[in-house]
Amino acid sequence: MNILSLDTSTSYATIAIAVDDRIVAESVLSTDRTLSARLVSEIERLLATAGLEPADIDIFSSSTGPGSFTGVRGGIATIQGLALATGKPCVGFSSLAMLAMNFSLALRPVCPLLDARKSEVYGALFDCSTQLPTPVIDDCVLSPAHLLERITGLTSEPVIFLGDGACRYRDQITEVMGVRAIFPPFPLNTGHAAHGITLALESLRKGHLLPPDQLLPTYLRASDAELMKPKPPHATRIPAPTEVTP
Repeated sequence: MNILSLDTSTSYATIAIAVDDRIVAESVLSTDRTLSARLVSEIERLLATAGLEPADIDIFSSSTGPGSFTGVRGGIATIQGLALATGKPCVGFSSLAMLAMNFSLALRPVCPLLDARKSEVYGALFDCSTQLPTPVIDDCVLSPAHLLERITGLTSEPVIFLGDGACRYRDQITEVMGVRAIFPPFPLNTGHAAHGITLALESLRKGHLLPPDQLLPTYLRASDAELMKPKPPHATRIPAPTEVTP
């Protein structure tokens, strides 16, 4: 079983290829403003490194968000194109679940956070004590204060916070959580597509394979373009003529 996985939900793109439960190539690269120019060429490079062609891949998998609208769209479109060209199925997975798997088998709750801008974060809370993360708080977009309120209402344990959202709001998290907030070394704030392959294999086990056109993004909120889109003017109702009795 050959699987290609990628995540483009942040300013980093991560790509991995597995052959029979073995990672044979992986890449993490900064793609801020350069995703479209670098993603396909990097996939081609990794396939060549693994000695594979696109047609050799059995499953194409991608994170479906949440995260950067442009990044998520670009990653999904790339996977859809590869799957359509080769006639292979797709699998989607949460970018937050993938990031949480940096702490697979951790005994503490894990809270991956991505900066959603507008003073909000994309976040979730996972039990990562087994090989696959189990959601305690599902993927959501909230202010850090509201998410921390939910977390402290659920657990009094120390919590591992990671991701670029945890970096940006570290002071606020520490103010609320105190010594119960655990922050990992900086390399663990970046996701790895190899973990996406583990999530893809679980979807395969459950029979959750998708045709390319059904691999859809999870945005959690409307984009700026949608919010700024002019609303159509309200139709003015013309009153019916009054019948006059002679």
